[in-house]
Formats: sequence, structure tokens, C-alpha cells
Amino acid sequence: QVQLVESGGGLVQPGGSLRLSCAVSAITFSIYDMAWYRQAPGKQREWVASITSGGRTDYAYSSEEGRCTISRDNAENTVYLQMNSLKPEDTAVYYCNANLRRLLGEPAGPGYWGQGTQVTVSS
Repeated sequence: QVQLVESGGGLVQPGGSLRLSCAVSAITFSIYDMAWYRQAPGKQREWVASITSGGRTDYAYSSEEGRCTISRDNAENTVYLQMNSLKPEDTAVYYCNANLRRLLGEPAGPGYWGQGTQVTVSS
């Protein structure tokens, strides 16, 4: 079983920055594709950014303003999400996901999720 633990969230003012971290327990972390999602109150969970096992990154439209950067450190079994110029609409619980769907296809299932870390952007 793969376990993920998110950290780095908190309360920041508009325009501030945060770096979220996701520590993954999997011994084979390097083969997993990783992603960040977020869920705001009353809304469905939405995809924010992804990074493959090879380091290729993709971003959702909401992240294409250049405010977010996803990265990974395979030696530390950790994926990061750097967020700058935060806005109140960025307020949400941010979740980390690890999956092998690209490698194994649909039998791999939805992957693994952490418990999330709260990000609140408010004055």
C-alpha cells in the first residue's frame, strides 16, 4: 500500500506564496506519475498539475498563468507544488495523487491519495 502525506499549506494573504510537499512511502516512487488536485468548498475536485516519472509536466488551465510549478525529487520520494501570486480563489484543500495508469492502464485504478493540506488565501 502506498501512503502519501501532504504538508506546507496554511493561511496567506493575496499575492503570497506557498510550497506544498507530498511525501510518498512507496519504495518504487520513481516509477509513479504524480499529480496535485484541489477541492474548494461546495465544488468538485479539480486537477491542478501533473509530473510523470520521467519529469514531463502538465498544467490545468487554471495553472497556466505561470503561478504554479510542479517538481519532484526521486531521491527524497517527494513531489512539490510551488504556488506564487496566490488569489482568494486558490483557497482549497490540496491533494496529492500517485498513479500508474500510464504504465499499466486502467487496471491500475485511480491511484493513491493523501489526506490533503488546507490552503487559505485571505486578507
